[in-house]
Amino acid sequence: MRTDLDGARTSVAAGDSPLAPVWLAPLILAILVIDAFLTLAIEVLYLPAYLGATAFPLAGVLAGLVNVLLVLGVRAVSTRAAAMFLPLAAWAFGFLVCASTGPGGDIMLASDWRTVLLLFCGLVPPLVYIYIRVNSGLFSRR
Repeated sequence: MRTDLDGARTSVAAGDSPLAPVWLAPLILAILVIDAFLTLAIEVLYLPAYLGATAFPLAGVLAGLVNVLLVLGVRAVSTRAAAMFLPLAAWAFGFLVCASTGPGGDIMLASDWRTVLLLFCGLVPPLVYIYIRVNSGLFSRR
């Protein structure tokens, strides 16, 4: 018997080897949470990018895709909804840290539409994905 991160027991035959060691699932989850912080730092750095003379916040739009991929990575390790929220919680915490003032009074995120775009594009698509995955039984035909 092997116990996954979410507590589900899977049976392993005598000749078969388990797919992954027991310690690998929490390690992958921790790496994905750290990756949420790292991707937020990159997104914040590239948010004020310009294409010519026009503001072009591609990082804000890509934040949704990256966060959905982080949630998919957690989904490969655990099926629990609480575990799927961990990278988003880390990303949101990092966003709040970047939105607050530093010790010298500097602020990384300006008060403009690009910051709002980063917030909504970074949180709404993965939250919609989690909602659909958790409530998939509601949307199936009976």
